Amino acid sequence: MIKAKKSLGQNFLKSTQIIGEIIKTADLKIDDVVLEVGPGEGVLTEKLLEEAKRVVAIEKDQRLIGFLEKKFKKFVENKQLTLVYGDILKIKNSDLFKNYKIKNYKIIANIPYYITGQFLRKFLSTDFQPNKVVIMLQKEVAQRITSQKESILSLSVKAYGKPKYIITVKAENFSPQPKIDSAILLIDDISKDFFKNIDEKYFFQIVKIGFSSKRKMLKKNLSFIPKNELTQIFTKLKIPLKIRSEDLSLQEWGNLTKSIH
Repeated sequence: MIKAKKSLGQNFLKSTQIIGEIIKTADLKIDDVVLEVGPGEGVLTEKLLEEAKRVVAIEKDQRLIGFLEKKFKKFVENKQLTLVYGDILKIKNSDLFKNYKIKNYKIIANIPYYITGQFLRKFLSTDFQPNKVVIMLQKEVAQRITSQKESILSLSVKAYGKPKYIITVKAENFSPQPKIDSAILLIDDISKDFFKNIDEKYFFQIVKIGFSSKRKMLKKNLSFIPKNELTQIFTKLKIPLKIRSEDLSLQEWGNLTKSIH
């Protein structure tokens, strides 16, 4: 057993039931390539190797790399498992996919919760998008992503795919036991279709400005646009003048971005 490092936000999943739920959610096929981020002690990795063609596991803790190399020696030797030591946020996507020949892949991740937003942006906005993402994250964050009340995070996910809250994972399913409950989140139907007629960079600029002050009405947050012009845009798009940012749907944000642009 490897002692979890608090500095790395490590909480090792130990429940076989939850692991089964992750495998089921990922809907793995015999020819699938899986990018596993945060394999820990390899409890989930073991099941992934039974279901997928190949697993590329990224681990930030050097101690765990040595542990996993011994545990899965056979799979490393036959190249069904590739272990990569590094920080997933610092590895360039282009290097990752080129060096380890990753394409048509699914992501399964159990990462420190404080990097969730950065992690999702990194892989959802890339030109090398995964087919699916199955991620363990803080329950409240999963609820926020799937809520009808929008946020910068929820829009950043929904612009690229369909998020679905799968199940709540109680704290006792981890070692050491965290203070909060977790959840399994599925992001499916991933693409950049939403941005076919919408400038991707400009869309997120407008969203960030729109959420710059949550207590204000959206119209006031967009005060860089002349008042009369903004009123005309809202009226044309049938957006209530007193609406708040969180009450605007993804499609309405897209239409608003196009009209402003």
